[in-house]
Amino acid sequence: MSRSFAFLGRVSTEDNQDPEASRGWQLRRARQTIEQVGGVIVTEYFDIGQSRSIPWKRRPRAAALLEDIKRPGRQFDAVVIGEPQRAFYGNQFGLTFPVLTHYGVELWVPEVGGRIDPGSEAHDMVMTLFGGMSKGERTRVQLRTKASMMDLALKGDRHMGGRPPYGYRLVDAGPHPNPSKAADGKRLHQLDVNPDTAPIVQRIFSAFASGQSLRTIADALTRDEVPSPSAYDRVRNPHRDPTGWSHSAVRAILANPNYSGYRVWGKQRKQESLIDPDDVAAGNVTRMRWNDPAQWVRASRQTHPAIIGKDLMDEVHERLEVPGGLGRRPRVAKYDYPLRGILLCGICGHRMQGAVHSRVRKDGSRRTLYRCDLRRRRSLPEGAYGGHPKSLYVDENVMVKGLDTWITSLATPEALSKVVRPESDHGGRAADLRAQIKVLDKKISSLVATAEAADEVAELSAMISTRSRERKALKNKLAGMLREGPTDQDIASMATALGGVATVLTLATAEEKGRLYRSLDIMLTYHPEERCVEASLALRSAQGQSSDQGTGRDNACPEGDLNPHPR
Repeated sequence: MSRSFAFLGRVSTEDNQDPEASRGWQLRRARQTIEQVGGVIVTEYFDIGQSRSIPWKRRPRAAALLEDIKRPGRQFDAVVIGEPQRAFYGNQFGLTFPVLTHYGVELWVPEVGGRIDPGSEAHDMVMTLFGGMSKGERTRVQLRTKASMMDLALKGDRHMGGRPPYGYRLVDAGPHPNPSKAADGKRLHQLDVNPDTAPIVQRIFSAFASGQSLRTIADALTRDEVPSPSAYDRVRNPHRDPTGWSHSAVRAILANPNYSGYRVWGKQRKQESLIDPDDVAAGNVTRMRWNDPAQWVRASRQTHPAIIGKDLMDEVHERLEVPGGLGRRPRVAKYDYPLRGILLCGICGHRMQGAVHSRVRKDGSRRTLYRCDLRRRRSLPEGAYGGHPKSLYVDENVMVKGLDTWITSLATPEALSKVVRPESDHGGRAADLRAQIKVLDKKISSLVATAEAADEVAELSAMISTRSRERKALKNKLAGMLREGPTDQDIASMATALGGVATVLTLATAEEKGRLYRSLDIMLTYHPEERCVEASLALRSAQGQSSDQGTGRDNACPEGDLNPHPR
């Protein structure tokens, strides 16, 4: 009698690895492990683009597996992996295997030759060792890469990767020194002066040295229709707003020491810190942090053509370091803003920032507002963003009350079902796809009939293959559009979770509310012209799929009163 298994796999990066090839060899090893008992893999959980250091609960497919093992009617009674280093990192085995055992799910590993015995000390030691080896391998690669790049930054003149600074362009510098990479056609690159943008850099430095402010410089560049760095190179900056010149872009150009012709590397570092110090199992989050200037790696000789002379560079940087120059240091927030990072301006799409009003109320509290002051931070062309006001504000109390009320309204299966299961057929798109598939079916049938009656069928066979691929693509698109939604049990489970959240929100602090909102993937968009806020959230069904729970609109006055407010 065959046994049913779930396969768990992972590939970390799509750009350096082929996910399909990685899945293939992991799946093959998993099948070889379970063939001794006639095992059959009935479902797969394969994460793409997830680092091994991320805990299972934060890997989408691994998290889905942890949810599915709780279901009484699950299709499998054991989990098989292709390689322990792909599944476990550090102490993850010790945190995950007891959960599998609790729900009666076995774990099969190729290196052990089959099933992990919960009562075997040897098995536990082996899997713990694999977790340590996995962590050590990652740490070793990081250290080697950093040390190698530091040496190249000190001694070499090749480009170290990333976007070239505004004012420079990349030029060919010969074949790659690694023979295998050179055989693949990879080349080295160096920085060279860009004749289009280098004069703009010189103009910015000269203007600042003459006493002009960041805003004045940005206004002049925008008025003269000079493309900003993100507008000039959209290929490398698709995520940045190309409209006008931001004051921070001018600041970044002035602060960049590479314009002197001497490479400066290692200005920032990746720093891993615990998401929750009280819950180590939640794992780490990686953020970029500025290194102290004394730790920057500076080349001992000139590595590329200079755009700014040393005297002008020193003069500008001396002014930047004095109060009123550049010297803006990161500030630690004194207050907790529950809507931080999840509230967007409906006009420009930028995130709105929290600010506590300086005036104290009679009860001793202060009013908290969220503002979008895009025109204070960016010089915009005339008419950009429909005449975005210099500043617009939203009252936090009104926003939070409306949001909590909306979340509470979804805490019943009936209410949740209405937004999880839309009645419309995707605006007729599914019907269009079905019609296209029907047309292709007729074309394929006609081609098959012609091929059967013809002597030379090579060309017709190619046409049939092409039409068949088109049909398969349409079928996959239709299946994705109409994929099975959450079951009644899933909806009831999500409603229960929302009910628990709604109960907690009544007693939660501002910091706790912020964590709850982000755990629900809540996003808010304030539309000042309509004077309403659009909200959306996402929950995970028991299948581990992200389920959009629709949107809600709150037409309460965003200022928290009925008085007119200037825009």
